[in-house]
Amino acid sequence: MSERPAYDYVVAGGGTAGAVVAARLSEDPGVSVGLLEWGPTDQHEPRALQIRRWSEMLESEYDLDYASVPQPRGNSCIRQARARILGGCSAHNTMIALRPPRADFDRWVALGGHGWDPGTMSTYFARLAASIVPVAAEHRNAYLADVVEAASAALGVPVREDWNAAGYRDGAGFLPIGYDPDTGVRSSSSVAYLHPILGTRGNLEVLTQTRVLRVVFDAGRRATGVTVRRADGQVADIAARREVIVCCGAIDTPRLLMLSGIGPGQRLRELGIEVVADLPGVGSNLCDHTEGLVVWEAARPIPPEGATDWDITIMYRTDPVSVVPDVLAHVPLMTFAMHAERLGYRTPRHSISMTPNVTQPRSRGTVTLASADPDDPPLIDYRMFTDADGHDERTLLAGIRMARRVAGQAPMSGWVAREVFPGPDVQTDEELSALARATCHTVYHVSCTARMGAPGDRGAVLDPQLRVRGVDRLRVIDASAFPVLTTVNPVVAVLMLAERGAELVRG
Repeated sequence: MSERPAYDYVVAGGGTAGAVVAARLSEDPGVSVGLLEWGPTDQHEPRALQIRRWSEMLESEYDLDYASVPQPRGNSCIRQARARILGGCSAHNTMIALRPPRADFDRWVALGGHGWDPGTMSTYFARLAASIVPVAAEHRNAYLADVVEAASAALGVPVREDWNAAGYRDGAGFLPIGYDPDTGVRSSSSVAYLHPILGTRGNLEVLTQTRVLRVVFDAGRRATGVTVRRADGQVADIAARREVIVCCGAIDTPRLLMLSGIGPGQRLRELGIEVVADLPGVGSNLCDHTEGLVVWEAARPIPPEGATDWDITIMYRTDPVSVVPDVLAHVPLMTFAMHAERLGYRTPRHSISMTPNVTQPRSRGTVTLASADPDDPPLIDYRMFTDADGHDERTLLAGIRMARRVAGQAPMSGWVAREVFPGPDVQTDEELSALARATCHTVYHVSCTARMGAPGDRGAVLDPQLRVRGVDRLRVIDASAFPVLTTVNPVVAVLMLAERGAELVRG
């Protein structure tokens, strides 16, 4: 690229949201768009393209692999995967593509997200370019089909054939997945939005191996571009004639804002960073779906075939006053038990597991800077199980007990030899809670760290048009903008937010 390139729109981050934003903005031939991605392209990486190989992306050269700070009430050994590749986390997740329930967008509106109501958002779901289909019949695993049947019987919930068509209710069933069932290629944002147009639009330039270090402002606190570092180590400025749009995700977006002088003013000054806008909400309000674990020894080998290894879910209301299920349990074919193993539990050769998670957690964490050096990893504090009324802890315990009920019900009970973790002797709330909190895991659904909100909300970083407060020509479009985390896996919500965000920029 040239020494000082310029575009009308500079999109920082080519991940789940950034790929959508760049593709949609460049539909207008009258504007130029520069998409800047820290990592390489995904076009020739089979681990990123084949959805069955998603786990090979974890802790790979594409994973930023951040760590948690110590958690007094939770698991201090969590490794937070963040993808450094075109397509971002949609290039290394399982693409569980659940449409958020209407109640989620009602909550967004109640928290100041004017214009993000369920009726408006339904139009953006309809225009998604990603291929979202239920797990194909030929990919449906016999063991998982038995779990669905057992969950329906044990919990009194219906079997769901298509969650997105049926609407959001309690149930059990195979999931909608973003993939092509014929080829196994995932429908990440890069595959769905960028691959078809790469090299065909002269007004779109995708610069991979280009890390954005900071946003550049003029004296009037107007964003004029970004400073980047290329793979060869060279540092350069890239100008934005209209706007800079930050799409770096719920960890690296607040990190980039703070490195650019936007965030809690006192802390930035302590680090020697000049304050451009004192916004205390940057990096606060971190939300994630805290996940528990139950492991059993299998009575016989489990059939290995499936779409992604995470093909079914159980959604259940343990709290009768909840308007949406408060527990969502995924049932993987692969047992993800490294935290239990760290405590000395042994995973049998043939094992099965269930991972109940808290769909509407009330605990809130933070992302902060360790220093002003952009190469120092951020400090991620989930603050698990710190909500004042104990909702998250109660809900996780209810999810573990729900998992045990399902495992005791035929036909799933026919697959179970014995419970390995937490173990049949662990029955009291106190015992279960101690183990569940020590081994809980992220579902990699971090969000809300630069949230939008109402004008009088001091904790809000963005207005409902996703513009950063206190500065001009700067927006954030990714999961950090959520007012609150969606009840379900958020990748569809991120795609919808990106579709609407691009329209707000153009409009």
